[in-house]
Amino acid sequence: MIDYGRVKNWKFPEVEHTYSQRDTMLYALGLGLGAEPLSSAHLAFVYEQGEEPLRAVPSMACVLALPGQWVRDPATGIDWIKLVHGEQRLEILRPLPAEGTVVGRTRVTSVVDKGEGRGALVHTERVVHDKASGAHLATVQEVRFCRGDGGYSAAGQPSDQAPPALKAVPDSPPDAVWQVATRRDMALIYRLSGDYNPLHADPKVARIAGYERPILHGLATYGLACRALLETCCEGRVERLRGLDARFTAPVLPGDSIAVHMWRVGTDVAFRAIATERGVVVLNHGNARLA
Repeated sequence: MIDYGRVKNWKFPEVEHTYSQRDTMLYALGLGLGAEPLSSAHLAFVYEQGEEPLRAVPSMACVLALPGQWVRDPATGIDWIKLVHGEQRLEILRPLPAEGTVVGRTRVTSVVDKGEGRGALVHTERVVHDKASGAHLATVQEVRFCRGDGGYSAAGQPSDQAPPALKAVPDSPPDAVWQVATRRDMALIYRLSGDYNPLHADPKVARIAGYERPILHGLATYGLACRALLETCCEGRVERLRGLDARFTAPVLPGDSIAVHMWRVGTDVAFRAIATERGVVVLNHGNARLA
């Protein structure tokens, strides 16, 4: 059972993370950038000697200065085996440098009991600063859905009020659709950016977890949505993307074709991602904020 007091007041060490241009290019390659090697739009993210300085994909902020697998600590009381990544939210204040050292400071912002049999939600926030300048680069928020921990507040523990929910996408035909066929080895490339969970590489582990084969990382699917928005709505200009929120609704199998449906809503873009061959919505309630 979740120990509300310990989880809500969990003490995270400050994390310093140094990354290189190689790391930035590897992250982009893990999202399929470079598949068009004659495209200047692709090369801008994967070639350090191009016509313009190397760019970092904005969603890379989500893999920088991570606090580690703290939810697996028995002191939390979380049944981590039943834990899934529920939502990802990102506020981008400045474009990420293509290389440098960042500092991440993480805290738990809320612990929400959805009720017996319905799970619980743990919301965390990580503020990412550039170490050299002190500039605030991004704020990363994650929602973890603890499927096995609903009803913990019945024992007298507190439950926080849930933050505002992500908005549903419009019930109308999309204004734009971006499509990509993912590589069958995509998870093996993406994992080199820091998430070495064997679920994404080892067929035996995947079968134990109930999947026919290793699945793609949720944050890789999220990165594909970031790509779609950059290429469709931002002319590849990373400084135009200021925020990116989405809910994870189903896993992607490497090799799936992904279609990102987008709707203009004022200055924002609502989006949803679908694994087209299987007809499965893999990201939903998406919202991007543009400058």
